[in-house]
Formats: sequence, structure tokens, C-alpha cells
Amino acid sequence: MAELRLATPEDVPVLVELARAAYVHYVPRIGRLPEPMTADYGAAVRAGHTWVAETERIVGLLVLVPQADHLLLENVAVRPGAQGGGIGRQLLAHAEHEAVRLGFREIRLYTNAAMTENLAYYPRRGYVETHRADEDGFHRVFFTKHL
Repeated sequence: MAELRLATPEDVPVLVELARAAYVHYVPRIGRLPEPMTADYGAAVRAGHTWVAETERIVGLLVLVPQADHLLLENVAVRPGAQGGGIGRQLLAHAEHEAVRLGFREIRLYTNAAMTENLAYYPRRGYVETHRADEDGFHRVFFTKHL
């Protein structure tokens, strides 16, 4: 089990590096950098939207953005060497906890259609695909989970 905490400005360089490591293998599939590799983690941290999972070091990140009627799970990533150890599951559970704490009854997320592992992962965690669309030059698959 990792310790979860809000990210601090000092964490931003690690978040950038973690996102690069977690998403770089998708570049050939997508044909360009996935959005999480170009995200402004400094802004997300300043807004209070970013959580980190720590063991001996930061091994995961979670970006949650409140919307009018749901919580958007904008990004969840786990360092490649820590994948398969339950960190992603722990971060998703934390997202659900935060959604309820903030008064939301729904979490939404999207992933790239080329990230085929995610298309199987999220339904196993109770997320339901709602639609697919091209957005910002990416082929996205949208999911929701009612709490």
C-alpha cells in the first residue's frame, strides 16, 4: 500500500518524469505524445487537483478536476516498475472517495483508443464506456462510473 497525499510544487519535476515513463510506450501507437506527457502539472498542483502515491518514492499520480455535475479523473498513472502492485487500484479508490467527499455521484474519465490495456482495465473497475469521439486530434474512449 502506498501513502497518498496532495502533490506539492516540489513534486512537479517528479510528476513530469513519472508521466513520461508511464506513457512513452504509447507514442508509437498514437503517433504523437499522449496528452498526459504534455500536461501542465504545475498548474494542476497549484489548483489542488493532484495526488501522489508514495512508497520509498513517488510511484503514482492522480489528477482529479471537479466539474459541475461530476468529478473528472483527468489522469491516473503508475511508474512502470510499480505497475501490477495495486497502486492504480488504490488511486482509483481514492478518486471515488474524493468524489463522494465532494458531493459527486459520478466519476468520468477518458482514455486514448490506442491504449488498449485501459479499455479492459476500467470496465474491470466498474467503469462503463459511454461513447467514443475524436477530440483535440486524439481518438478518445469515454467512461463513467456512478457511485
